[in-house]
Amino acid sequence: MTTRAIHLLTRASGVSRDRLDRILVIGLPIIGGMVSQSVINLIDALLVGRISGTALAAVGIGSYASFIIVSMMMGLSAAVQAIVSRHFGAKRYQQMTEPMLAGLFLTIVVGIPFTLLFIGISPRYLGLFTRDQAVLDIAIPYFDWRTAALAFVGMGFVFRGFWSGIGESKIYLKILLFMHATNAIVSYFLMFGLSEFLGPNTWQGLGTVGSGIGTAVATTLAAVVFFWVTFFHHTERFSLSLPTKSTLLQLSRLALPNSIQQTLFALGTGCLFLIIGMIGTKEQAIGHILTQLQLLLILPAVGLGIAGASLVGQALGQEHKENAYRWGIDVARVAIIILGLLGLPMWIAPEWVLRIFTADKELIALGAWPLRIIGLNIVLEVAAITLTQALLGAGASRKVLKINLLMQWGVFLPLAYLIGPVLGYGLTGIWLLQALQRITLSAIYGFIWRARHWAHISV
Repeated sequence: MTTRAIHLLTRASGVSRDRLDRILVIGLPIIGGMVSQSVINLIDALLVGRISGTALAAVGIGSYASFIIVSMMMGLSAAVQAIVSRHFGAKRYQQMTEPMLAGLFLTIVVGIPFTLLFIGISPRYLGLFTRDQAVLDIAIPYFDWRTAALAFVGMGFVFRGFWSGIGESKIYLKILLFMHATNAIVSYFLMFGLSEFLGPNTWQGLGTVGSGIGTAVATTLAAVVFFWVTFFHHTERFSLSLPTKSTLLQLSRLALPNSIQQTLFALGTGCLFLIIGMIGTKEQAIGHILTQLQLLLILPAVGLGIAGASLVGQALGQEHKENAYRWGIDVARVAIIILGLLGLPMWIAPEWVLRIFTADKELIALGAWPLRIIGLNIVLEVAAITLTQALLGAGASRKVLKINLLMQWGVFLPLAYLIGPVLGYGLTGIWLLQALQRITLSAIYGFIWRARHWAHISV
């Protein structure tokens, strides 16, 4: 960000320049990494779309099925970050690598059995998403290759937690960009072979499965680079401390609730698509675009929230509980300004935004009001996003699980079914309900943050 932009953000948010700089130093690289992941997903879709519509559908199903499994490992990142940031804040530098090594151990213990299990049952597992055999014939090998790198994906989460925990997320971003570049190059070569360069009489490539192999190769290479950078390039900075049984149990206790919550969120997203599909095919088509836009919009809040988690954990490690509280509030203020600006086009000119993704006038008309709701509501749901991450940084993963589980599966999804397909209020009714749900979450998390019981959690 430019100096002028930072100055304006300081004035608009009411956050001091030195505190804003600390938030952005950690948060911007994480946001960059998340945005780069979204961009590479779009590029992947464009490349696969050149093969056939069936291939595109297969990759969509394979990616979503893979996302559900990967979400089971996501809790390790927040857990490692929570413990490492406490050690860093308390200046227990010699203990910082212990939770990271514990996390890497758990990725192997959990990742390898999960890999073997889901590759073994992949025909039945993917059969839950579609009965189209032509789609399954492509989706299964694609999914198998993605799943083969599951343990390495988990290692990436662990390293992100470690480097974010000590406030050096730039290292994570650089390796992530390397992974994305490798993925794009290797996937393109394996999908289309040499025919793109030397003519149709040369090797034609592997087709769609090449994309899955490329992703697996890039993920594995990224894990290797993470190991080299952490244990060899920066070896003089960290003293290796092998994980004890208590650290493994501590990490598992923090990671399990968040992993369950992430998995249920992924499953809930799938259930929402099924509910929208009951309204109509066109609604399901525009619903997919709306969901992707919504996820893209909240990335800055998630990135800033992860930065907040590190700063909260470090402050608690220093026994500065009031400062930890202020970090949560400051991050929310900064996120409100940024997301408020990003949401402007969505509620001022939703039709223009939707025309980027589709020329179908009926789809644009269906999606206009839901997109307005997304753009208007984003500033009201920021607290739910940033304070969720801050609470995870404080070690309150069980509380986050209980609240999100109740609000998503106990309230939102049943009411979405009632309001959408049953009562006939369509997409607009569902997105209004979702806005109300997320405003409620913001109020709940705001109350919990102000109560400050999280400041007394021992991790």
